[in-house]
Amino acid sequence: MNDRCDEALREIFHMSYLVTCQLLSTVYEHIHCLYKLSDAVSMLDMLLSLAKACTISDYVRPEFTDTLAIKQGRHPILERMAGQLPVSNNSYISEGSNFVIITGPNMSGKSTYLKQVALCQIMAQIGSFVPAEYASFRVADQIFTRIGVDDDFETSSSTFMLEMKEISYIIHNVSDRSLIIIDELGRGTSAEEGIGICHSVCEFLLSLKAFTLFATHFLELCQLESLYPNVENQHMEVQHTRSGDTGVESVVYTYLLNRGCSEERHYGLRAAEMTALPSTIIQEAKTIASKVSQQLLAKQHSDPETQRQRAVYHLANRLLQTARNSRLDPDSLRMYLKGLKKQFEAEMLAAGQPVSVDKEEE
Repeated sequence: MNDRCDEALREIFHMSYLVTCQLLSTVYEHIHCLYKLSDAVSMLDMLLSLAKACTISDYVRPEFTDTLAIKQGRHPILERMAGQLPVSNNSYISEGSNFVIITGPNMSGKSTYLKQVALCQIMAQIGSFVPAEYASFRVADQIFTRIGVDDDFETSSSTFMLEMKEISYIIHNVSDRSLIIIDELGRGTSAEEGIGICHSVCEFLLSLKAFTLFATHFLELCQLESLYPNVENQHMEVQHTRSGDTGVESVVYTYLLNRGCSEERHYGLRAAEMTALPSTIIQEAKTIASKVSQQLLAKQHSDPETQRQRAVYHLANRLLQTARNSRLDPDSLRMYLKGLKKQFEAEMLAAGQPVSVDKEEE
């Protein structure tokens, strides 16, 4: 009886195989129609998804210029996952200020902001509306990212070697129309070597017109702003609060991006305090870190002539951007130019070289 059951089962398999072969031979004759059908359905699904996203959300239609400008931009995925709206931030990158260095404590939102800019760029170039109040993008031919700290067992590459492979690929393939996102570089080696590699990579990228966002914990890189006029320092702002009962100081993350270099020091130790590390280890680490900081960290100095050149450079680039992309009426344009003039005078005054303008010229 067992042999008869096995024979019946083999007959069923054979009959099923014949039916399947007949079905496939029939389908092969119309396979081109199925490919076109799947392409049409997928295109319809994508258009419907984009239409639904811009209908039920407060997204805006992006413009395409030679500037990346996002007003009150939000992370498109985070605002869907979180119970409340994420903190929105502004972004501005132009040919005259195409290299942005972002500093800030751990968990302050640097990585999320970088991914937000990249996702908005991709959404705009596939034809989608973007989560912002206003958005303008430069069409990017390539988007390069170096994000994450990991090793690769398959190629026997350590964390540092993997970083070097990724940054080498970027350097050999980048163009003037690319968008580069770098989240930490040189963290897998010593601090001196990491700073040296970051500095040299930054100087290479500064010679290009590619838009670059560079997040780092190496505060020494902020000195590049005093050397190159197209570098801008930005940081994630945090606030310090002290408990009235215990007097313990805590850090409040605002996730807001502001101009300038981060003034926070030893924020990694504050993050370590949130773990179960013994307090004696934390206190000793703070003592050693303070001594090292006094020896290594120097204040940033910029001579008046460099500040004057930066002010002139920024004014020229803003005027060039206005001439290329301005859609303002004559009265609004006149008010905007007066604002540029006041800003230029303020920057020259900060450089110790006030600009005197006669009333007749004004």
